[in-house]
Amino acid sequence: MTSKQVTVSSASGLHARPAGLLVSKAKEFEANVEIVKGTKVINAKSIMGILSLGTASGDELTIQADGADEVMAVDSLVELFENVLAHE
Repeated sequence: MTSKQVTVSSASGLHARPAGLLVSKAKEFEANVEIVKGTKVINAKSIMGILSLGTASGDELTIQADGADEVMAVDSLVELFENVLAHE
């Protein structure tokens, strides 16, 4: 399993549009991809799961993946958080 932490930097957190982008990116990978916030663990390929986290600006999340392309999956989602979702 591979994991990395990210901080949500968008002022509006993870609302529907950035959650959709995140799901689309996660679905590109074969690995099981999850997002962890506190004690909640959700499937990163589920928009309802992501929205249920109620993620706000400044929240710390862990992106974790398990599978054949887990490293690429985690790195791609971290890059998405840092370069695209930070400006949503």
